[in-house]
Amino acid sequence: MNELPETHTLARQIQSEVIGHTITRVTAAHSPHKFAWYHGDPGDYPGRLMDNTILSAQAYGMMVEITLSSATLLFSDGIKLRLHPDAGSIPKKHQLLLNLNDGRSLSASLAMYGGLFCWENGSEFDNPYYEIARKKPDPLTQAFNQNYFQGLIAPEEVQKLSLKAVLATEQRIPGLGNGTLQDILWQAEMHPRRKLNTLSEDELETLFSSVKDTLAEMTRLGGRSTEKDLYGKAGGYKVVMCAANKGQPCPRCGAEILKTSYMGGSVYTCPTCQPL
Repeated sequence: MNELPETHTLARQIQSEVIGHTITRVTAAHSPHKFAWYHGDPGDYPGRLMDNTILSAQAYGMMVEITLSSATLLFSDGIKLRLHPDAGSIPKKHQLLLNLNDGRSLSASLAMYGGLFCWENGSEFDNPYYEIARKKPDPLTQAFNQNYFQGLIAPEEVQKLSLKAVLATEQRIPGLGNGTLQDILWQAEMHPRRKLNTLSEDELETLFSSVKDTLAEMTRLGGRSTEKDLYGKAGGYKVVMCAANKGQPCPRCGAEILKTSYMGGSVYTCPTCQPL
C-alpha cells in the first residue's frame, strides 16, 4: 500500500511527466471490482474528465491529488498508478484509464481496495481522510517540528497508547502507516508494543527524529523497495523490517528478525535492538 514516501514520489513523477497534457479518452470501471470506490457513477467520469488539461499533482498523506483544468482526481493508498508509453503496455485489468494527447496513458488499478474519486470544480467532495490530510502538517515540511509533535502526543489518552497505535492510527500523522512504521521504530530502537508514556525525554527526541529522517530518506530514494512508482519500478529505499526479511539477520546486530501479530496486522522487529 502506498504511504507518504510513495505518494510524494508519484506526485513528483506526475509533475515531471504529464503536466500540460490533455486527456483525450477516459475508460472507467473497465474491470469491475466491489472494493473500487468512486465518487458517484463511474459512467459519468468520461464527461467530467474528457478534454481536461493536467495542471498539477500533490501528495496528501496516503493520497495523490491531480488537479485538472475543470476537475480534480484523487487516488487513495490502495491504488496503483502507472504511466504507459503505448497501448501495448496497458494492463488488461484497470479501474480507470486516461489516454493522453501524446499517445501515452495513465492507468489506475487496485488489488484489494481503493478510492478513485473525481469531482468537477464547484461541486462538493466530502472525505474525512482527505480533509484531515490536507489540514495537518506534512512530516516532510518544517511545520512538522518538535513542538508540533509534542502537542500531538501530549493528551493523556494518547500517552497510554503503544507506539504503533500512536504513530500509525487515527490519522495522527497522515501518510505514516504500518508499512513505514516498521523501519521508523527499528531506526529508533523501539518496540511497536512499547507504551508512549514509558519514553524518556531523550527517547521522545529520538522518536521524533526517526519519524522525520526515515520518511525523508524513504522519499528521497523514491519510495520503499516493497512498493512501485509511476513506471512500475521498485522504490530505492531498502526496507529492513518487512515480510521478505522475516528470519533474516538484523543488519545492525545480527539477531533474527521476528514477525508477530499486533493490532490487526503484522509487525517486524529485532529482539535485540527493539526490546519490549
